[in-house]
Amino acid sequence: MLETLIDYLQQSGFGQFHWTNGVMLLVGGLFIYLAIKKRYEPLLLIPIGFGILIGNIPYDVSELSVGVYDGPVSETHIAYYATSDTLQIDGHTILPWEPLYHPEAEDNPVGHRPYLFKDFVEQGQAVMVDIQTKLYVPLDVEGPGVVEVRQGREVLALEASADDRYPSVIDPEDQDPWGSGVFWMLFRGIEWGFYPPLIFLGIGALTDFGPLLGNPRMILLGAAAQIGIFGAFAMALLFGFTPMEAGSIGIIGGADGPTAIFLSAKLAPDLLGAVALSAYSYMAMVPIIQPPIMRLMTSKKERLIRMEQTAEASRPMRILFPIIGFLLTAFIATGALPLLGMFFFGNLLRESLVTERLAKTATTSFVDIVTILLGITVGAKTQAINFLTP
Repeated sequence: MLETLIDYLQQSGFGQFHWTNGVMLLVGGLFIYLAIKKRYEPLLLIPIGFGILIGNIPYDVSELSVGVYDGPVSETHIAYYATSDTLQIDGHTILPWEPLYHPEAEDNPVGHRPYLFKDFVEQGQAVMVDIQTKLYVPLDVEGPGVVEVRQGREVLALEASADDRYPSVIDPEDQDPWGSGVFWMLFRGIEWGFYPPLIFLGIGALTDFGPLLGNPRMILLGAAAQIGIFGAFAMALLFGFTPMEAGSIGIIGGADGPTAIFLSAKLAPDLLGAVALSAYSYMAMVPIIQPPIMRLMTSKKERLIRMEQTAEASRPMRILFPIIGFLLTAFIATGALPLLGMFFFGNLLRESLVTERLAKTATTSFVDIVTILLGITVGAKTQAINFLTP
């Protein structure tokens, strides 16, 4: 009986626990505390904070598939490495730990034939790795090989990595989407990019452009966000991030969570959890960050000024603005078409006055459901072994 209990505990989260899981559980608890006690962006921080708790319950990945990382990997992210010293393909002799195929290589010795490579993996003559998902594992690498790390994970360590991040080894049977975890499926809304546009639909329906249309000079206030974006972009480059990663980090300076998620999913998926967490926690901290800066740069008299709307926008102007605004911005920034289209569409639902039911749905239950799914899955993306790195 005692032996059965010990065996159970070793297989449970208690047996798989690592101190880094504890750190992330505390971070999740802090987010929930700030949301409830301080009321900092509770609609976002509570889902994200609880998502962090979900993502950091340790389990043996060789026995369970329940997390956001437990699912098939795109063929564009899979590399194959030989492990056998007798492997020959089409007259090519492949030495151990040489790549059979790597998606980022300009030239692969034997082309791209996944069906052939998977046969070698199943025969123990090769390994397949996910070059996008890199695990943080401090290692003393003496020679290339597959290394077992905590919670049933394996990594490919060809040489010592400066940042201790190594690609994750995967099995061919794990490529079956029906064996995936439910959170992996929910996270597709972020990775495939359809949660952020849906959020923008609700934001557009909530936004009143009347004051801006009545006083167009106020558009200059929006230019301040560009300073934050390009300042963060430049700093990220100085810290050694690639231009694609720096672009994902820089967009945090615009104080726009959905855009940060949308862009990171395209440019730097490996940083998605960190960027999303930084963007939303940064916005939640505005009540802490902003007051001392305002006191430093303005007088009490200036802070007591109440801005009044000087002119009222006409109804035709309110209706035409989302249409003209969409056409203008979409032609300039075609890559942002999904976000711009849904944002201005939501605003047209609001201003047309003939789609009150649609506008009300977009601003209430619809946007709330998407916010819950986005927050919980972003939080669950922060598994300690992937996220908690220097």
